[in-house]
Amino acid sequence: MTDAALVNRMQLPRPDITPEEAAEILQAHYGLAGTLSELGSQQDRNYRIDAGDNSYVLKICRAEYDAVELEAQNAAIRHLLAKPDAPRVPNVVPALNGRDILTITLREQDYLVRLLSYLPGQSLTRRKHLPAGSTSALGALSARLARDLADFEHPGLQRNLQWDLRRAGPVAVQLLSAITDHEARDRIAKAMVAAVKRIQPLAGALRVQPVHHDVTDDNVVCHPDAHGQPIPDGVIDFGDIIQGWLVGDLAVTCASLLHHAEGDPFAILPAVRAYHAVYPLEEAELKALWPLIVARAVILAASSERQLAIDPENDYVRGNLDHERQIFDVATGANPEVMEAAILRAAGLDTPPLATDGWSALLPDIAPDAIAAVDLSATSPLFSDGNWLKPDMDWRLLAKEAIASGTAATRYGEFRLSRAELLAMAPPQNFALHSDVCLPAGTTVTAPFAGHIQWDGQHLVLTSEAVSLHLDGIDCALEDGAAIEQGAIIGTIAGEASTVGGLRVQLCRLPSLVPPLFAAAHQAEGWAAVCPSPAALLSPTCEAPREDGAALLARRAAHFARPQKHYYQTPPQIERGWREFLFDVEGRAYLDMVNNVTMLGHAHPRLTAAIERQWSRLNTNSRFHYAAVTEFSERLAALAPEGLDSVFLVNSGSEANDLAIRLAWAHTGKRNMLCLLEAYHGWTLASDAVSTSIADNPQALTTRPDWVHPVVSPNTYRGPFRGPHSGPDYVAGVTTLLQAIDERGEGLAGFIAEPVYGNAGGIALPRGYLAEVYAAVRERGGLCIADEVQVGYGRLGHHFWSFESQEVVPDIITIAKGMGNGHPLGAVITRRDIAESLEKEGYFFSSAGGSPVSSVVGLTVLDIIRDEGLQENARTVGDHLKAGLIALMERFALIGAVHGTGLYLGVEFVRNRETLTPATEETAAICDRLLDLGVIMQPTGDHLNVLKIKPPLCLSQDSADFFVQALEKALEDAV
Repeated sequence: MTDAALVNRMQLPRPDITPEEAAEILQAHYGLAGTLSELGSQQDRNYRIDAGDNSYVLKICRAEYDAVELEAQNAAIRHLLAKPDAPRVPNVVPALNGRDILTITLREQDYLVRLLSYLPGQSLTRRKHLPAGSTSALGALSARLARDLADFEHPGLQRNLQWDLRRAGPVAVQLLSAITDHEARDRIAKAMVAAVKRIQPLAGALRVQPVHHDVTDDNVVCHPDAHGQPIPDGVIDFGDIIQGWLVGDLAVTCASLLHHAEGDPFAILPAVRAYHAVYPLEEAELKALWPLIVARAVILAASSERQLAIDPENDYVRGNLDHERQIFDVATGANPEVMEAAILRAAGLDTPPLATDGWSALLPDIAPDAIAAVDLSATSPLFSDGNWLKPDMDWRLLAKEAIASGTAATRYGEFRLSRAELLAMAPPQNFALHSDVCLPAGTTVTAPFAGHIQWDGQHLVLTSEAVSLHLDGIDCALEDGAAIEQGAIIGTIAGEASTVGGLRVQLCRLPSLVPPLFAAAHQAEGWAAVCPSPAALLSPTCEAPREDGAALLARRAAHFARPQKHYYQTPPQIERGWREFLFDVEGRAYLDMVNNVTMLGHAHPRLTAAIERQWSRLNTNSRFHYAAVTEFSERLAALAPEGLDSVFLVNSGSEANDLAIRLAWAHTGKRNMLCLLEAYHGWTLASDAVSTSIADNPQALTTRPDWVHPVVSPNTYRGPFRGPHSGPDYVAGVTTLLQAIDERGEGLAGFIAEPVYGNAGGIALPRGYLAEVYAAVRERGGLCIADEVQVGYGRLGHHFWSFESQEVVPDIITIAKGMGNGHPLGAVITRRDIAESLEKEGYFFSSAGGSPVSSVVGLTVLDIIRDEGLQENARTVGDHLKAGLIALMERFALIGAVHGTGLYLGVEFVRNRETLTPATEETAAICDRLLDLGVIMQPTGDHLNVLKIKPPLCLSQDSADFFVQALEKALEDAV
């Protein structure tokens, strides 16, 4: 094809074919009739037809396109269908006359017509955010397609196509002529010139082969994985297939990701990594990738502007215009050197190290081993009780160490905790690309290499061909542009005599760039390649060791038994907590909305001090006589209803529930226990026996021992009987089961239940339900056990014990989790006669349950709950949080209900508010997205479609609002 023909094509509008005319074509030539809907396209006209159980896509293009090009597309589809592991592709459907391509004339205009099967699946186009798993899968899909097309041959691949990145420069020139906005045109032209300048030296080394050249969010279909993430597995349009640059194919894919990236060009890296793992690229191709992405962005932006000028009614182009402008802005806004380095690292290639062997000392009067490195990481012992949030905390700690040791420095490559941002949806810019040194004022600073001085205000740069040294904090008399020899004096550390001063040291390979001081974690490798470590100028200790979370996780998997699962497929490495926040080793702060174990909040200083004080004095077991166990038992008994005056102290909720069941057996002499379906009570033999949640144990309903009798869960939202007045219907089911036990003459030991349905997300039981069931159980001599492990101890805000909401008094109360704020502590509170029944089987003790340390922990937790008003906080903040969650229901139909009270809440997701179909995959995806946004959240319930919201009781109203905002964004991004 000549260039003139290409220019003519670029000016063509879409075929003018109405839906009625398309229906006539389908009926006459394919024998099909059905419902038509138009699909978008830039220069073709596409219609979907649903005909019975089958769906198809009618593709109509102008006759200016050669038939051999369409034949190549059909042949490529058949080529891929013959490959055993190729991505899903549509089938070519022949016409009634057996032909794959028809020539049709309408209103004296010739068109080429084809029919393909419709490939089912979700689209990625309108999703605002793509998770890393989806991005990786798209990269892998693009690689698989390129790999499988490598041996494909067809004369129709030799095309002059405006999308061919080998022709990006000339095509851009043609497209720019249609853009009337001079400022936009100049910006687009400059971007293309810069991209072509970087591509040209590499062009000869770029491999050429058949490539799809349009594996984008528009042209793939997906299925949801087990985590609800859309995984691309099919390709639907082969209109741009050519013989072209292999890496250009990946550039097209990566460019399409940029409008999902929220302005972050590094979002392409998972796709690059996945592509390279399937179909490895060569170094020249990797270096050409980013400028090719820029070139693709230029062509997209210019082409859409021109197409709208030609075809202003093209809603498809108009709808994509904002996306393409976003792609252009992100692509042209990134530093190409940094992106090249990041891409090389993503593919496992390192930037050559900076040659520093011949350099002389920067600080000749200070020995490297005299520089003390200050740890400012998330695990630093210098940080406690949120002191890292104080202004200038880094400099305070640095100066303190310098006063003690003479000279101190921060570490390059460290994720500084002091730059962690609370309640932030984006990761912090906290990876240090420099070192700060605190040292005596007047210390001499010399040039480690020869170069020239450049001044940018008070900022000094020593430049050479290979690298620039950026320095702040120096008194220097040298003028801008002055040459300086290696080892010559640059200046001295600013400051008064006998005081300390500060020196900032940063290296950069790009002489024209003033680099940032910090980078975000996912950008660190790219920026670190451009800004290498200055440790060679200071001390080896001035470079922080790098954490390898993946290797640590592998070590965990090797020795930590597999049934002990961890949150998230790729979990952050959490190493610090404070109040309602958790911090990973990269200094990212997460709002902890799931950790009901730490009721007071993480790292409470008062509790820490109490534990340290007691442990330094005494810790033993409860068979010894000491004050703390007595005082703690008295406090617990005083909190319980009158008559429940005997306390057992144990290690966990599982142990507490197990002991409660044993007490029921011992006191009644019977074995039969009633429990609720969908419930969880623990992992010991007895507590697991009455746990019926299939989310925790998929075999729960078929493996219960014969002494366990589950009753239908009184789930007022999705149970067989619904609403707050459904209690009598559920009680009737309990009565029927009790009558069956009566008829067998086996007797009843008791009934165990959470008074608020915690495992289903805090659903309130029907009004009066427990009162009637308790009465029926007691009528038969059984005991009533209230499992308060998750829902009690002030968490509901409006009540200290959750059984108070049902206006009942149990015979046995079990508690754990929050009562120790993470320390292993549980308790059983009951009547004296019930407690003493256990002596029939011998005495009881728990090694750590009532130890001095455990007792002090329990007492201190109760003191803090009282003194800090945490139950009241649970009520006020919990009510505020629930109102915010309910408000989201108006916008998002996925939210079926908001359950719970205080700071034990549940958000239940359904696909249909009438049928209540559980949105299990969507819930998993929302939890993963919330993690991206800085919130720890996990699903619960038998269908794993409920967010179980149970944060520390110190949760602030700002944190509650942030959670609502993060959930709102996660829901928006899922659309």
